Amino acid sequence: MKKIELLDCTLRDGGYVNDWEFGHDNIVILFERLVSSEVDYIEIGFMDDRRTYDVNRSIAPGSSAMNELYAGLDKKNAFVVGMIDYGTCDISLIQPQSETIMDGIRVIFKKEKMHGAIAYMKQIKERGYKVFCQAVSITSYNDSELEELIGLVNDLDPYAFSLVDTYGLLHKEQLMHYYNFANIHLNENIKLGYHAHNNFQLAFANCVELIESFDNTRDLLVDGTLYGMGKSAGNAPIELLANYMNTHLDRHYHVNQLLEAIDVTIMDIYKRIPWGYNMKFFVSASNDCHPNYVTYLMDKKKLSMSSINHILAKLEGDKKLLYDQDYIESLYLQYQNRECDDKVDFDALKKELYGKRILLLGPGKRIYSEKDRVDAYIQDNEPTIISINFIPEEYPVEYAFLSNSKRYVAQATKISHKDVKLIATSNVTKAEGHFDYMFSYSKLLDEDALIADNPMIMLIRLLKDMNVESIALAGFDGYEKTALPNYINANMEHTFSKELAMEINEDVRKGMKKLDLGNSIVYVTNSLYE
Repeated sequence: MKKIELLDCTLRDGGYVNDWEFGHDNIVILFERLVSSEVDYIEIGFMDDRRTYDVNRSIAPGSSAMNELYAGLDKKNAFVVGMIDYGTCDISLIQPQSETIMDGIRVIFKKEKMHGAIAYMKQIKERGYKVFCQAVSITSYNDSELEELIGLVNDLDPYAFSLVDTYGLLHKEQLMHYYNFANIHLNENIKLGYHAHNNFQLAFANCVELIESFDNTRDLLVDGTLYGMGKSAGNAPIELLANYMNTHLDRHYHVNQLLEAIDVTIMDIYKRIPWGYNMKFFVSASNDCHPNYVTYLMDKKKLSMSSINHILAKLEGDKKLLYDQDYIESLYLQYQNRECDDKVDFDALKKELYGKRILLLGPGKRIYSEKDRVDAYIQDNEPTIISINFIPEEYPVEYAFLSNSKRYVAQATKISHKDVKLIATSNVTKAEGHFDYMFSYSKLLDEDALIADNPMIMLIRLLKDMNVESIALAGFDGYEKTALPNYINANMEHTFSKELAMEINEDVRKGMKKLDLGNSIVYVTNSLYE
């Protein structure tokens, strides 16, 4: 009689959340409660020779360190496994199975490393362990590649082979395709497993789909973690899986023991470092790509979500799941560098601004904390006022310069009700109709700068070519790494270290110097750019 079994990997996969620093008391609590719950398998952590032994962390350099970490604990009838990311733990650090707490070892590996990983697992098997072969990023395999892998797995004859949906990309139809393909080609004595992630909120639903599709031809192994704890969007919650199997399959897992473990240990971690479904992981999953691509583009704080999706749609081949910062930066710049013929708009705006005094308003807090200085400048000079990527209520703005899609989208309704002329760069798309003036984004960039598309530098470059009389700046405070926000609107904030803040300030100073404006720039409010 074949069976469906549960494997808890909280102490291993959950550790991505907190760098495996559960604290030794909590490691003991989690282990003992999982043993008492009678889940079938307990994964106790990573073996990684790049790490030193730490009694408070469930990641250790080898099998002897795992023994030390769990010394004196009674595993009773639990089947205990550790995990190795192929290439991170030398085989010399793996003792014979008879000398360790572990009954088995799971090995994860990427597609391009399958041959080396299979050879490595053979050595682990020779040391007496039950070997679990974990194919990460299963969605990166086409059928012929998966058939090749399963042929190697059959030759190895491991204890189990698992489909690992690393980035939570699988929907029901795709999942069942991979499962049925593996079920047909895999030797019947090898258990078939599934490890889900929750980017689409489908981890639990997909596990249930497999459980309900169970055909009794081989054992099925389903992974989960307490409260779904895990990197990115998290995993399938094992308490839900245990409860489902108790209700529908007449199993007898002690769910209360799982809930006690969650209440005593996991919830404290969750309050400090939450995990689970969110927009970033949905966007990465819907584009079948590594979540770091989404993080990179969102951190720009210049792109609307539609723009981000447009860029992600350009990702190709294996690059989708193998994060490459240079690659995504090139796609970002290609997207932003949409050209337009701006000669007519340039001539028209130049006619309006030629020879005038210009006051540029930035979103720094000093346009309010030093408002008396700004008001005095306006009264004495009667400048034409242009705000950058926002429209302040307290000042008589005549023009707004828009170079940031994200900020434009956030303010589009407000802007539409203002009697303000809009000057936009070609990377910004209007909700309806056309902007008053549109200029080529790429022509205004400073390619050598740390931030090539600094909006203040871009606009000053444009105004210089229009021969305005002078340019005054207010609200361009510069960047500080402090506990207080730099901007009047928290949504405009950037996240960076104090060192990078100083570097950005110096970069802007260099950019201003390159413009060779002489004494025509006036700082109305205090600025770190001076």
